Amino acid sequence: MRLKDEVVAVILAGGKGSRLEPLTRDRAKPAVPFGGAYRIIDFTLSNCLNSGLRKILVLTQHKALSLDRHINMGWSRYFCRELGEFVDVVPPQQRIDESWYQGTADAVYQNIYTIEKEHPRYVVILAGDHIYKMDYSKMIDYHIGQQADLTIGVLRVPRMEARLRFGVMEVDRNNRVIGFQEKPEDPAPLPGNPGMCLASMGIYVFNSRFLFEELCRDATRRTSRHDFGGDVIPSVIETSRVFAFPFVEQIDENRKKDAYWRDVGTLDAYYEANMDLVSVDPQLNLYDELWPIRTYHPNYPPPKFVFADPERCGRALDSIVCLGCIVSGGLVQRSILGPRTRINSYAEVYDSILFGEVNVGRYARIRRAIIDKGVSIPPGMQIGFDLELDRKRGFTVTEQGVTVITQSDGAELLEEAGHLAGQKAAV
Repeated sequence: MRLKDEVVAVILAGGKGSRLEPLTRDRAKPAVPFGGAYRIIDFTLSNCLNSGLRKILVLTQHKALSLDRHINMGWSRYFCRELGEFVDVVPPQQRIDESWYQGTADAVYQNIYTIEKEHPRYVVILAGDHIYKMDYSKMIDYHIGQQADLTIGVLRVPRMEARLRFGVMEVDRNNRVIGFQEKPEDPAPLPGNPGMCLASMGIYVFNSRFLFEELCRDATRRTSRHDFGGDVIPSVIETSRVFAFPFVEQIDENRKKDAYWRDVGTLDAYYEANMDLVSVDPQLNLYDELWPIRTYHPNYPPPKFVFADPERCGRALDSIVCLGCIVSGGLVQRSILGPRTRINSYAEVYDSILFGEVNVGRYARIRRAIIDKGVSIPPGMQIGFDLELDRKRGFTVTEQGVTVITQSDGAELLEEAGHLAGQKAAV
């Protein structure tokens, strides 16, 4: 089977990402930077490309401008429209209803016309806000081999971790789904392993005709929330062939001992996933040439480290430093510097994520922080050392003590710094 001709991939990229605020205040969650050079959605798109899926629809909704621009600038070149290949960003068309998408199933339902035009035999539904590497062609082959109507990608997770977070499945010995709970308070355990359960990854393979029929049926239910996990899947388990595809066995793409999948839906989870990348042996392998993660790379110069004298020596240890960065006599340790970031003389940055075009002033000190794109940290400012002071300044501080500064916070910092400088001058 030629996947390029018979499969359409639909990436759901329209969620608000409210748990990632303030990072999602001005951008969609899939557009949030990750690992310095990437956006979150790059991992799902790379999986599609590496799996041979060449017809991709990205369904957007909230604050999609930067996401749209990123895909158009970085991804269109990998697809040839004349050969029937495409990656199209599709905002709400309102062909069926004037309202915005009411749920994941409704988002696909409102785009049935666009999907049908490609005459696919199979439709792969994906989330655009998870970090992982996966060969979708293996899941499609499994779906065909089982003669399934619907196949769901699943991951083994601790029961307490899945509680109120994931859809949880019960399966028989052949991996046929016999029960489904959407974000249960008491997840059903795996047989013989009461501490673990099977959680849905939000990855679905549908027979196209089956999908269209079920979406149309769901659209007529007044009590439905029009969600795949909450409504569509529970309604078809008893009457259709629904199977679970265990991701735990799919480790080849990451070239590591264990399968890697992360839901970076909270600030602390996002921070931890990024910090893993600067460890000695990261769990996520970004350096595998057999399964590359692609993105948009701007035409910036290489990073530069300035050595003026022994006391002004630009250094970056256990860190990721992107194009266009200048470390001018400062120290960066266990951190990620996004494109065109500047660390000025005598500044220190520890265990932090700086998105891009961040300017850290002289003698400034930053620890365990996430700094949004375009923020300027005034000279001498300290971030992350006194969390109560950070809160009083209006910064977001997470449960695990990570300080988050956005562009609006950065403007207030400059104003505060200017006010203090004026007071010193008056004295």
